[in-house]
Amino acid sequence: MIPFVKVMATDQRTLRADARRNRERIIASGRELFARDGPEAQMDEIAAHAGVGIGTVYRHFPTKEALLTEMVRLRFQEFEKVAVLAEDIEDPLEALETIMRHAAEAVEGDTGFQLAMLGENELEWEGIEQQKAAFAEVVTRTISRAIAAGVVQDDFTFDDFAMVMCGTTATMYFKPGSAADWRRYLDLMLRGIRVS
Repeated sequence: MIPFVKVMATDQRTLRADARRNRERIIASGRELFARDGPEAQMDEIAAHAGVGIGTVYRHFPTKEALLTEMVRLRFQEFEKVAVLAEDIEDPLEALETIMRHAAEAVEGDTGFQLAMLGENELEWEGIEQQKAAFAEVVTRTISRAIAAGVVQDDFTFDDFAMVMCGTTATMYFKPGSAADWRRYLDLMLRGIRVS
């Protein structure tokens, strides 16, 4: 019996690892195909590109919106990690700008995220709210520190931060590739929130 139990435990771990790898491949494939095809990206193409069956895709993500939701959730999770690290930056203005620039750079080629922020796809926001709230909490602390230091306009809020980032994302989507001027747009917005 003991050898059988060991084999079963090993098989279950292997299955979990395989499922995790499949999930990661599907998400990576989704990012690539949304970048290539925009909202026209299809689940069967995402499955083929990921090297998995369509049934595997639907086991993880029953709809395209569910896949997009997970992609956005993971982005907010990444943003939060960077924001936490940025809290260690002594200069509060540099800390805030680091968060904003990194977030923009991370989604430059992520058309799925851009579409989600532009409201082109319905998201299951309950799957994202926890990561978004955690990110907002860290950014709000960073903004408060910058205001207290007198380097950022005292009426700047997380909602303003979100609007700046949405505007930057829209610029990426509508002027992609070599024509993109989101960096200039973001620089203009950053100049507007700084205290001269």
